[in-house]
Amino acid sequence: MLEMIDLFMQWLVAPIALLVLYLFNSNSKQDTEIAVLKSQLESSKISYDREMKEMKDTIKAIFLKLDSIEQSLRDR
Repeated sequence: MLEMIDLFMQWLVAPIALLVLYLFNSNSKQDTEIAVLKSQLESSKISYDREMKEMKDTIKAIFLKLDSIEQSLRDR
């Protein structure tokens, strides 16, 4: 009977336990990689939004300058 339990543990339970341990470690690594990618995406979005705001402000300033030049030319 003890030999049967030993065989059962050796050929069935141990490989399943190793597989579960491997899957757990693999899943943990993937969770970390996903968290890093989410952080990079958020950083990129913030940077993009900041650049777009600066572009809008710059374009607005250019149009204001053009309007003032146009007004100056009309007043002459």
